[in-house]
Amino acid sequence: MTVFYRRWRPQTLAEVVGQEHVTRTLRHALEAGRVAHAYLFSGPRGTGKTSTGRILAKAVNCLNSGKGEPCNTCSLCQAITQDQALHVIEVDAASNRRIDDVRDLREKVAYAPGQARYKVYIIDEVHMLTADASNALLKTLEEPPAYVLFILCTTEPHEVLPTILSRCQRFDFRRLPQEAIVSRLAHICEQEGIQAEAAALRLIARAATGSLRDAENLLEQQVNYYGPRVGVGQVKELLGLEASQRGRELVRYIVARDLKGGLGLLHQLHVEGVDLRALQRGMVENLRGLLLVKGGSPEAVEATPEEVREMKELAGRTSLDFLARATRLFASLDLGQDYSPLPLELALVECIGAEEPRAVPSQELRPPSREEAEARPHAPPARRVLEEAPVAPPRPEAPVAESPRPEGPLTLEYVRQQWRGFINSLRGEGSRGTLDSLLRSACEPVKLDGDTLELGFYHNFHMEKIEDPKYRFLIERKLRDVFGVPLKVRCSLIGRKFRPPAEEPVVKAALEMGARIVEEEV
Repeated sequence: MTVFYRRWRPQTLAEVVGQEHVTRTLRHALEAGRVAHAYLFSGPRGTGKTSTGRILAKAVNCLNSGKGEPCNTCSLCQAITQDQALHVIEVDAASNRRIDDVRDLREKVAYAPGQARYKVYIIDEVHMLTADASNALLKTLEEPPAYVLFILCTTEPHEVLPTILSRCQRFDFRRLPQEAIVSRLAHICEQEGIQAEAAALRLIARAATGSLRDAENLLEQQVNYYGPRVGVGQVKELLGLEASQRGRELVRYIVARDLKGGLGLLHQLHVEGVDLRALQRGMVENLRGLLLVKGGSPEAVEATPEEVREMKELAGRTSLDFLARATRLFASLDLGQDYSPLPLELALVECIGAEEPRAVPSQELRPPSREEAEARPHAPPARRVLEEAPVAPPRPEAPVAESPRPEGPLTLEYVRQQWRGFINSLRGEGSRGTLDSLLRSACEPVKLDGDTLELGFYHNFHMEKIEDPKYRFLIERKLRDVFGVPLKVRCSLIGRKFRPPAEEPVVKAALEMGARIVEEEV
């Protein structure tokens, strides 16, 4: 069965959500017969770049139209829709990034498409091409055959060669507004027979951060877990939004400079088992919203009018400098792997405790008399005390390999033994430097088939993320560095596997300290 984001992929320019500035221009170009030989579609993932490229490929080859929207009924349109068109070639530049791959493409460009008017090449993640491969592609873009159309897609346009950019018509795709995503999700629910609360769809749209594909995947994951009834409570439970909402409470204590209340709430949340990473994300999201509202840009906050009014009221109680410092402080925290609340507690103390200096009574401001100065014991200057205080050395990074690799071919058992160290080695990788967090507790190595490592994921949401060519390339590169052999990654969905309580990390650590299991819940 086809997943939602593929089943509900737009088939006409009019169906593309939230990118009217792109689709309107393309429609006018098609109607006027002024199609360029190369386009660059740039923007965040999940915003419709590849889908628009496929629609454009249908529009220029449609047997019933040829100008404007495709008919989606002729043989050529149907072939493209069903991924069976020989004249539309989709290339994953993250996997086919070498110069030999581009040379092979250049050789095939010379062959005419046959029945179709255009031979269309859709090159995804074009910024992943090597420098030599990019230069080889440039030669083809300079003087392409009249029947060839290039559509280059990228999330990182600044990494594409300027000479390539100059030969393309560029369209920048934007993150979709929440209302547009909610409207599309509501339409999908209506067609799929799903009963969803409007507030639940808004929560999903907010979690997707402007990516319609992510929103559709989250909706499908919700349905797979709970059935065709989607409620607010279920969405919060699945996405960990309860912790995000509690983060808003903690932000209120920060704004009020209530250190005692903030530490008390943080302790309570830790005892309740709230995910501290989700709590941190919720705090940063709320602090950012207050920062934007205080700075005079409430329209940049993706929230309901009621939430914006509440933010304005809260932001009015503090200064812009304090909000900037608090946001920077909590956004830079690394909670590590031990789920300790200590980093958050220290940040609270640093943020709240140091905000308001103690008021000095006027009588303490007068200079001391000679008799008072001579009577006081001489203490070393504060600067000297700080300079001589011992400084704790930085905590070393966890080693990638805990034991030497045995001789012979790489084995799945050895990969599993070193998996935790491999995850640690990914720290700092990815567009936000959080690729290790994305993989941690989300998957496990399940099979090693030659040079292909299969990762079994517990949830479809994480699997879809890692199947993004950008992330898959980073993981494969790190696998080669760590294990010394080139490995390709294949993803599969295995679901959450039951683990005996004694094997759970927290329980295992408690047992090692002398605890014992007195009762197990089934």
